Amino acid sequence: MKKLPLILSIIALAGVIALAVVNFAKGSTKKAEPAQNEANPNKGAIVYFNMDRVLQEYDMANDLSSVFQTKANSISQEVNRRQNKLQRDANSFQDKVNKGLMTQSTAQVQYQKLQEQDASFQNYAAQKQQEIAEEQQVMMNQIFDAIKAFTDEYNQKMGYAMILVTQGDILPAPVVTGDAALDITDALIEGLNAAYVQQKGKTE
Repeated sequence: MKKLPLILSIIALAGVIALAVVNFAKGSTKKAEPAQNEANPNKGAIVYFNMDRVLQEYDMANDLSSVFQTKANSISQEVNRRQNKLQRDANSFQDKVNKGLMTQSTAQVQYQKLQEQDASFQNYAAQKQQEIAEEQQVMMNQIFDAIKAFTDEYNQKMGYAMILVTQGDILPAPVVTGDAALDITDALIEGLNAAYVQQKGKTE
């Protein structure tokens, strides 16, 4: 009787969870310093904001991230529970085979059953990974849609020629460096959070 192959490892859901942590969680431990120059840029100016800071300090992003992480952790725990049970069953089967505690025909039936359970588990794990990825994409779309809608409304009042978005710490792109007076990140975060408070008040 061949030894039962090792149970295939699941595609790591932790990577998906880690991605959400990278995008949002560090904002809870590190607050960016406010801009030193708080003068409003003139109408017609080209301004920019830091998307990393917005994602870290936007209350809606933090709330949605918390909900997502809770669900992702719950799914990951259930996947791990099922994987561990399957591994225990496989180990028990192999031990009985090695000790000669079951007939050849019984071992073949049990082996086939374990293979079917493994295939079912792999399908389940892949389905849950896709579910988490879709949940995360929907969450990000909701956040980006809210930021875009608010930025459009904000610019109708301010009349800037263009609003750029920059990301990154070492070499941010597309705005590598610029006049601090053209950085509207603080104003956007304040406005986004105020609008989010109003929105929550209407739904509660």
